[in-house]
Amino acid sequence: MKKTIIYFSLVIGSILVIFPFFWMIISSLKTAVEVNSTPPTLFPEVLTFENYIYAFRTAPFGRYFLNSLFVTLSCVILTGFTTVLAAFAFSRLKFPGRDIVFVLLLSLMMIPFEMLIITNYSTIVSLRLNDNIIALILPFTSSIFYTYILRNSFLSIPDSLYYSARVDGASNWLYMWRIMVPMSFSAIATIMLLNAIVSWNSFIWPLLIINSTNNRTLPFGLYAFITEGGVRYERLMAGATIVVLPMIILFIFARKHIVTGMAREGIKG
Repeated sequence: MKKTIIYFSLVIGSILVIFPFFWMIISSLKTAVEVNSTPPTLFPEVLTFENYIYAFRTAPFGRYFLNSLFVTLSCVILTGFTTVLAAFAFSRLKFPGRDIVFVLLLSLMMIPFEMLIITNYSTIVSLRLNDNIIALILPFTSSIFYTYILRNSFLSIPDSLYYSARVDGASNWLYMWRIMVPMSFSAIATIMLLNAIVSWNSFIWPLLIINSTNNRTLPFGLYAFITEGGVRYERLMAGATIVVLPMIILFIFARKHIVTGMAREGIKG
């Protein structure tokens, strides 16, 4: 009976999570009459892809996709590099006040990003990077949360390996990239995948910092598509599907790394 209740609850929860995505994709394949019909129809009578054609004609989603891809890859690579360096410093190097500095950095996680927008915006404007794709990357080149996850993974590596490598003449730099990084691949993959999802779905910051059409990312482009073309829900769902589908595919193939990495590394230390 206990297992039955658990599985039933999981099935209900799965349906509640999956149904909005299912409804979004199905609605994007309907006509305007079917979308606004009462009572609503679950499946369209005839599948139509006119909404996707209209979306690509109305807004340059190809350009938005390339911008989002560039910003996401840049943030993932730069954040991954700085995270590895910071996690190694806080887990392996010995310097005065190391733990105090790390605790102070962790306390910054309690400050929501919305409270930092004004400071970040003023900094970007002073650097004359507003309405520039670089402005979408620069504030997101490090993360204390990802550093915390990777630090816990580095701490699980025995100290004997470090001392052995140092005796053999390996520098800290060589030991970090040859031993620690390969042994913590699951944690690194986790933070890179999570960072990719966050960067891809970023909306508030591009909305504030980007003005020109050519520099918009997909989520911001979807917002502009709504305001410029009017609210046609079947077309809106087509645009939303274009934005969300890459992350759905990424999560389907990488869900094991995300769950395993968070479960193994997030509870250590």
